[in-house]
Amino acid sequence: QVQLVESGGGLVQAGGSLRLSCAASGRTFSTYAMGWFRQAPGKEREFVAAFRWRDGITYYGDSVKGRFSISRDNAKNTVYLQMNSLKPEDTAVYYCAAGNQNYGLLHVSAYDYWGQGTQVTVSS
Repeated sequence: QVQLVESGGGLVQAGGSLRLSCAASGRTFSTYAMGWFRQAPGKEREFVAAFRWRDGITYYGDSVKGRFSISRDNAKNTVYLQMNSLKPEDTAVYYCAAGNQNYGLLHVSAYDYWGQGTQVTVSS
């Protein structure tokens, strides 16, 4: 079992920045990758960013590439999502996820554990 606790969501103006945190606990040694997804009302869950523990490789969705950055603090078992140049279309519930796969990390099926989600709202 892996438990994920998210924090850092909130309201921010367009062009602003926000950093989300995801603290992992439990059987974290079985976690090969961690990712961030987001879901707006009435839309499918969308890939945002992922980190692969094995080699530190990161992946980003096309809509956030160049604006968002995923990072980690190994000592705290925490993954962060730094969001810059935020746009109203970034408004969504953001979910942290963990899984035991090294591939297919852009897809929700690669992940076994999910956080509760944190709301990010970007105003115009």
